[in-house]
Amino acid sequence: MANAPLHRIKTISEYHQVMGLPKPEHPLVSVINLDALEALPPHGSVSIVFDFYSISLKKNFNTKIKYGQQEYDFDEGTMFFISPGQVFGIEVEEGTIVKRSGWLLLIHPDFLWNTQLAKKIKKYEYFDYSVHEALFLSEKEQTTVVSIMQNIQQEYQSNIDKFSQDVIIAQVELLLTYAERFYQRQFITRKITSHKMLDRLEQIISEYFRSDSLVKKGLPTVQYVAEALNVSPNYLSSMLKAWTGQSTQQHIHDKLIEKAKEKLSATDLSVSEIAYELGFEHSQSFSKLFKTKTNLSPLEFRHSFN
Repeated sequence: MANAPLHRIKTISEYHQVMGLPKPEHPLVSVINLDALEALPPHGSVSIVFDFYSISLKKNFNTKIKYGQQEYDFDEGTMFFISPGQVFGIEVEEGTIVKRSGWLLLIHPDFLWNTQLAKKIKKYEYFDYSVHEALFLSEKEQTTVVSIMQNIQQEYQSNIDKFSQDVIIAQVELLLTYAERFYQRQFITRKITSHKMLDRLEQIISEYFRSDSLVKKGLPTVQYVAEALNVSPNYLSSMLKAWTGQSTQQHIHDKLIEKAKEKLSATDLSVSEIAYELGFEHSQSFSKLFKTKTNLSPLEFRHSFN
């Protein structure tokens, strides 16, 4: 897949042309029933990048989708979110008869220009999730998503007036809010998977702290932990926030403070020596973080044991 040719699609009109669809009714927004697609992806591998947002609800989609190094076979009722500039791949094995159904919403960033959603859309972290972190929907949730997409389609198919953009933007925001709700539900309903990930997270951080990595490399980064768990950083933080109310960074800091308390209470090391062993170049940075987390300076904490 790494050597697959890259195909960049800059506009929604170009997407329609490539996929054998009629010219879009609106140049910056399009809702597509995937059953209507005539053009089939070529056999082999191709990497694709859009210059617009793509929100898809896919069913019976028997081609392999790749995002980074992750691979996923779409099953019933799966939502996938792509932001402009993200590279993903499609792989079709020789002899495969491509099947697909579902709905696709395309939104060009120009449509969002000078609206609140232009800034707000960046807060929806699922646009940066990996493909294997897709959203799995119940039949009822699928009905909700399709209904909103059809409302958007009906709006731009009607006579465009000064309210049209506001109505469509409101529907897009509603769709994104529902998606966020459904992801939170997914974190809760997939308890076994989440618990395993939390256990593994604790293990990874503990092993890192027991090794000499703190001195050599400093604190583990969110990227390091996410890669060790085989998930994207945003997905990991979203899952942790749903389960614990804390981000990955906060979990790392909490583990660090536990280690610091242990050294302050059980050793005669100076604050500077402890800071160094915990990966800090400057003891002031360590002391500041410790006080933020405990409301005590390292020395005040140590004296509380005397």
